Amino acid sequence: MMLGNVAIARGFLEAGVQLATAYPGTPSSEIVESLAYFSKYNSGRPYVEWSINEKVALEVALGAAISGARAITAMKHVGLNVAADPLFSSAYIGVDGALVIVSADDPWMWSSQNEQDNRWYGLHAYVPVIEPTGVQDAKEAAKLALTYSWKYKKPFLLRSVTRISHTRAPIIVGEIDYKKLELKGKFRKDPSKWTVVPANARRHRVSLLEFWDKINYDFALFPLNRVEGNGDIAVVGVGIGYRFVKEAVEVLELYDNVTLFKIATPVPLPHPLAEEILSYEKILVVEEGDPIVELQIRNYATKFKSRVQIYGKETGNLPLRRFGELSLSEVIVSLAKLTKRNPPKWALYDTKGRQQTNNYRIPSRPPVLCPGCPYRSFFYAVRRAVNKTRVSPVYSGDIGCYSLLLLPPFRMQDTIINMGASIGAGQGIAKTISGDNNITIAIIGDSTFFHTGIPALINAVYNSTPILVIVLDNYTTAMTGHQPHPGIGLSATGSESPRILIEEIAKGIGLEKILVADSFNIKDSENIVAEAILYVKENKKPALVVARGSCILVAIRYATINKIPRPTYVVIDDRCKACGICYKLFNCPAIIKQKNGKAHIDPSLCTGCSECEQICPYNAFKPSKEPDPRWFKVLRTARPIF
Repeated sequence: MMLGNVAIARGFLEAGVQLATAYPGTPSSEIVESLAYFSKYNSGRPYVEWSINEKVALEVALGAAISGARAITAMKHVGLNVAADPLFSSAYIGVDGALVIVSADDPWMWSSQNEQDNRWYGLHAYVPVIEPTGVQDAKEAAKLALTYSWKYKKPFLLRSVTRISHTRAPIIVGEIDYKKLELKGKFRKDPSKWTVVPANARRHRVSLLEFWDKINYDFALFPLNRVEGNGDIAVVGVGIGYRFVKEAVEVLELYDNVTLFKIATPVPLPHPLAEEILSYEKILVVEEGDPIVELQIRNYATKFKSRVQIYGKETGNLPLRRFGELSLSEVIVSLAKLTKRNPPKWALYDTKGRQQTNNYRIPSRPPVLCPGCPYRSFFYAVRRAVNKTRVSPVYSGDIGCYSLLLLPPFRMQDTIINMGASIGAGQGIAKTISGDNNITIAIIGDSTFFHTGIPALINAVYNSTPILVIVLDNYTTAMTGHQPHPGIGLSATGSESPRILIEEIAKGIGLEKILVADSFNIKDSENIVAEAILYVKENKKPALVVARGSCILVAIRYATINKIPRPTYVVIDDRCKACGICYKLFNCPAIIKQKNGKAHIDPSLCTGCSECEQICPYNAFKPSKEPDPRWFKVLRTARPIF
């Protein structure tokens, strides 16, 4: 049994990958995480690193591939936006080894700020795209992508989607040649090839188009492409769309009515396959994301002067939508309409395009910060500091667990745009609304700060922007699965590495006001944030507060492994005045409101953070037994354990 991302990692290992880089991002993180785990127990082969951001990750992989290595880099779809610059150049110069870029797309934005189909990058940059249909295919596609890149000496893009990356299935594995995994190569000096100055780039452009024409035909023989059946209607199943079509054909019993084209090479759609598809009078294209293959088929139809009927997301007369994920019901209804069959009742849709299943109403589960999260205590302190200093804040937010501060009762994220935009966009806000009692507070996580926050902070110092920057340092990249980053002194495989302190970076760029707060100490945090706010208001310059405290999940794991007991807290009933501060304003999920309005702590949820003891004005909370002092140290110092 393998997770889709683990299967992708396995495929790369079978193809002899020698170097892997990434910046963690759901749904892509487990690819390089799996390779790092493998490397740890295989004497560092292949070489694996968590890079500072996706651009650097791609550049490192490209540098290795230029030097003859088999290299891969993995990222989520929005990460490729960050890495777009080297992506386009890599297509021009090619490689001497092999280079595969994995883009894990996230249809319907389960953990992302936007929905984008990165197959467009393949068309735009002239980088061939391989798209698996499932977990077994994902393993094979990864292996083939690296093999094809080695053969053609060009970068290839491997596109996955959430339902492939995060699905588990039994797969058949191949052999791993451990000797091939050792990172070694040789840089071939050739400035005419490796430098994209205009004279060279013009020549590369012509060569790239020649390669594109060649791969357009060669992809017709790609091992994962397949034609099934011999019906009168052509159904093109692209990537995971093939799985839905396959099942829809079974449900509607259309075995003799359709010819199913399984497409694993959507960009470019191979010319010979397109020609075969257009030999049918009716064509249905099923793909998750944008109608990229459908548009190519339509383009071929115009080129061949074909009058076939092409159905898909462009026609608008089928339930296939241009947003969200594909669903089996959606594909069944589309195929039934095309073949004049009656779909089963459970597959019918309401007017909003959502499946009608039953009358059960699943209780909502609003996302919430974990019990004991250092962000909760710190932002409770921030709110108190804001009230104390009587300022009117605009909270410029960012991507991370702290995005949940958008929700009640905190409501302390006024903008969330992209990685690093808290400091960048916050400066534009600060310049625009400065004056009176207004203040802009940029909120960014530690890993995000290293990703794209540093250049924006330099800009704030350079332009004397009156902005308070808060960096939340919880010693990990928490939201994507507790990967390390440069601020904690651990590498991708868990070995010790130099620790780069956020406050030292700020000092090095000339920031004058730098404060460090203990996230679990509410009074300390309140005073420090108030001091920083007043500095920004009085001096019209930026200030930085580093709020430090371990992710509670990391702290619990560390304490458990090291047999350090952690306390649970209880409510002293006669002291509780039912004021609701703990379960309304502080909003700890472990604290429950009783019928009489008094608080009760669920011992199964209590993490022992002691935050409730600090916020209660009536001293109604106490530990059930004397806490171990080591636990409070763990709360403030624990790093991920590998």
